[in-house]
Parts: sequence; C-alpha cells; structure tokens
Amino acid sequence: MSALAKPPQHRAAIGLSIEGVAHHYDLGGRRLEVLSGIDLDIAPGEFVALLGPSGCGKSTLLRLAAGLERPRAGRLTEDGVPIEGADPSRILVFQDPTLFPWRTVWKNVATGLEARGLLPRERHRIDDALKLVGLDAFATAYPHQLSGGMAQRVAIARALVNDPALLLLDEPFGKLDSLTRLTMQRELIALWKRSGFTALLVTHDVEEALLLADRVVVFSDRPARIVAEIPVEKPHPRRRDDADLVRLRQEVLERLGFAGDV
Repeated sequence: MSALAKPPQHRAAIGLSIEGVAHHYDLGGRRLEVLSGIDLDIAPGEFVALLGPSGCGKSTLLRLAAGLERPRAGRLTEDGVPIEGADPSRILVFQDPTLFPWRTVWKNVATGLEARGLLPRERHRIDDALKLVGLDAFATAYPHQLSGGMAQRVAIARALVNDPALLLLDEPFGKLDSLTRLTMQRELIALWKRSGFTALLVTHDVEEALLLADRVVVFSDRPARIVAEIPVEKPHPRRRDDADLVRLRQEVLERLGFAGDV
C-alpha cells in the first residue's frame, strides 16, 4: 500500500454542519434566490449525495461548503469551527477536469502542493496519488492524450494529493460515457473506503446517488429547500437491480415530482 493510502497518515475526516443557510445572487439589480433555510448535518466519513432539479442551488451549496463563497444567512461549520474561507482540507472537484493543457499529468496533480510551497518535500505524494487512481504510467502524458475518464482521474488525483478531509464533487462524471462512468463510480467508492474522507456529491443521476451514497438528500426547485433525506442502508458493492434500490429509486423520483411517470 502506498504512503498516501495508509489510513494513519490521513487527515481525519470532518463533520460538516449546515445551519439555516440561505443564499442569493444580485444579477443586474435583480435578486435571485438560490437556497432557503438549509439545515443538514453530515457525519465524519459519511458519503452524502445531493439530488434536485437543474439550477436549484446544489452547486452553490458545494461552493459554500468549500469556503469559496459566504452564505447570505446562516452558517456552515467544520467540526464546530465556522467555515470562513477556502482550505486545503476541503477540495472541490468539478464536472470538467480543468487541467492545464501545457502541463503533464504529474505536474497537473502537483499544482496544489506547488502553490502551497510543499512540493520539494512532498513530491512523493504525487506518485502515490497517481498510483491510487491507476495513472502512474501516464505521469508524463499531456491532457490532450487522455480519454475523458482518464482526465477526470487526474482531477481526482489532484484533489487526493492534498489529503482532503472533505471531498466535494460537483457532477464529476456527468460528461463521461456510460461505461466509463460505471468504472469511475466503482473507483470513487474504493478511494472513499481506502482514504476515509467525508464525501458530498452533487448529481442528477438517481441511480448514481443510490449506488454510491449513505444518504440521499433531495432538494426542491429554486430556491432550494430540503424535501427529503433518504438513507441507503446497503453494503457496497451495490447492484442496480437490487429490489431495495429499485424501491428507493421510485421514492426519490416521487420526491422529485415524477410519481407515475417512470
């Protein structure tokens, strides 16, 4: 097992508490309400998926949890400490890998450590992270030489190299083909189990949420409110045709307003 993969060397997973959070944007003199009265507690090491209509505010909630924005009302805390800015303990992975095309895979993964001045003494972590996502043989490749799934693996390695306690995932597999998406879902669960971080995933895929998460949180249309929290008490690996997951899928769809349509 690599140094990165040894649990004792990892930052402890954090608990995230979201208390009465509301948020809006001012767009050309118009106020756009995005989130309304969000209360949510996520335990250390828990995997939670957020589902809801497109544009309802799920991605905004991830940005608030990452500390990239401050809520207009309410507060978010990390193990009881208010989140007031970005921190390497909380890493956000986007749908687009956003790799630097002029840098090799190795140098893309090294970006965070390099920016923090840690690269000279922590460079071994880049090799460990690439092994963890199965890309150690592609360290000298450039982004244009990678498939979509490989590029997303690089983005995840870039996140893991910072040893996040909270991994925030904004539809990370949304643009992948179905087979690559299945592979990446399986790999994400393996990484989560191995590394022990807390995970918060935004997805529009009901099956993906049920296959991956300990709990699925369903949001209303904008401004988003929580309309349901559905526990998924099934061990991994999970099967799509599992009778309990089929039942939960119907429950989630009904909460999303699709009763009788699917």
